[in-house]
Amino acid sequence: MRTHARPSGIIDELREQIAKLEGGSARKAECLPFGVAEIDAKLPGGGLAFGALHEFAGGGAGTVDGSAAALMVAGIAARTKGKILWCLSRPDLFAPAISQAGLHPDRVIYVEADKEEDVLASFEEGLAFGGLGAVVGEIVRLPMVTSRRLQLAAEKSGTMGLALRRWRRQTEANDYGQPTASVTRWRISQLPSEDLPVGGVGRPRWLAELMRSRAGECAEFCVGACDGKGHLSLFPPMAYGQDQESRGRWHTAS
Repeated sequence: MRTHARPSGIIDELREQIAKLEGGSARKAECLPFGVAEIDAKLPGGGLAFGALHEFAGGGAGTVDGSAAALMVAGIAARTKGKILWCLSRPDLFAPAISQAGLHPDRVIYVEADKEEDVLASFEEGLAFGGLGAVVGEIVRLPMVTSRRLQLAAEKSGTMGLALRRWRRQTEANDYGQPTASVTRWRISQLPSEDLPVGGVGRPRWLAELMRSRAGECAEFCVGACDGKGHLSLFPPMAYGQDQESRGRWHTAS
């Protein structure tokens, strides 16, 4: 019986090609944990999945909650590796603020467009390109068909997509309840800052609501804002009520 030796060079080349093709799928299975056990336990895989689209928005139509959502996104992007592509139509992103959330301005590549359609196109191109830590897209509306395109582009490259929903009026915020192909959906609201034993302003606190998690659970958390490395911390839940003088105020829930 004759035996034919297999050229090792051809086999190695085929293995290299297969590894390149599977590279996106391999990273897609990876997750970026928050490092907070209570939050990671609610997310399949123990964190935010790479190769997936995630949505974030402020709890209201105001700039305060919108800024909290932007800082949340910046903190997440800061904990990825590589450059960050940030697509936007309004040049009002404050670089020193996202730097405090751990995302150094030198890592950010800004793509400014006049129309939201161009922002979405840049968002999709960035996700399809691969080789980036994450791609952020500041958008108002996210139709189902568009979200599917973004999700597929993220799956193909293994890059994390972060859709930052921003609105100028309350009617636009109502669109956030519509279904999309995003793997997770978050709503971030500003809470009173951490109490200090002395005069001063403590660490900002947010109400982070996990409104949707594919194959996971919905939940809400009272968290400390992203620190200089993009990490959150967990605080006791807070509730809104009235004090002895019938003034509305937030307090730690008992």
